Amino acid sequence: MEKFTTLTATMVSIPTENIDTDQIIPARFLKVTDKNGLGDNLFCDWRYNADGSPKPDFILNTEQGHQAQILVAGDNFGCGSSREHAPWAIMGYGFRAVISTSFADIFRNNSLKLGLVPIVVDKETHYQLLSLIEEEPETKISVDLASQTLILPDGRRVKFPIDNFSKQCILQGVDQLGYLQTHADAVEAFESSHADRVNTLAPV
Repeated sequence: MEKFTTLTATMVSIPTENIDTDQIIPARFLKVTDKNGLGDNLFCDWRYNADGSPKPDFILNTEQGHQAQILVAGDNFGCGSSREHAPWAIMGYGFRAVISTSFADIFRNNSLKLGLVPIVVDKETHYQLLSLIEEEPETKISVDLASQTLILPDGRRVKFPIDNFSKQCILQGVDQLGYLQTHADAVEAFESSHADRVNTLAPV
């Protein structure tokens, strides 16, 4: 997992509400176990024509889309079935953070485990971001994960929630297994001092 500390980047918006994971990455792409290349199929059914050619007016097929690292999405983003492929595809395209007024719980949890930062903001801030994208597409905002703060061009600082364990993992660039591995010595010491308790095969 790549470390995430601060990010200053441009944004693009797909403000449709209730975008589900099958729209983010259609089920036919779930057969793969390698995340490489999934970004090419992000929003595939919206992004490409039936013959596979890109739709030039879809935001992800534009230069603005290619440059952006922050996606501003509609409410209840990532609803539907659970699939790690959804945040994989979003990150594979080049996004490091997604901003919305709410996320589906499973999508949010999958994102945090993989290092994609889901940022929940109030409706006023969300509207301000959408307006900035429309009026000044080159506008950049900053995400400071350590302080859980979104910094807007006018200097306004907006706090966003994230659980401390996920935040620390993303700041350090480790997933849950990687976090446990950093405490391998403590785990081994605990197992050694509590051998009978942790040995499920020992006679009672």
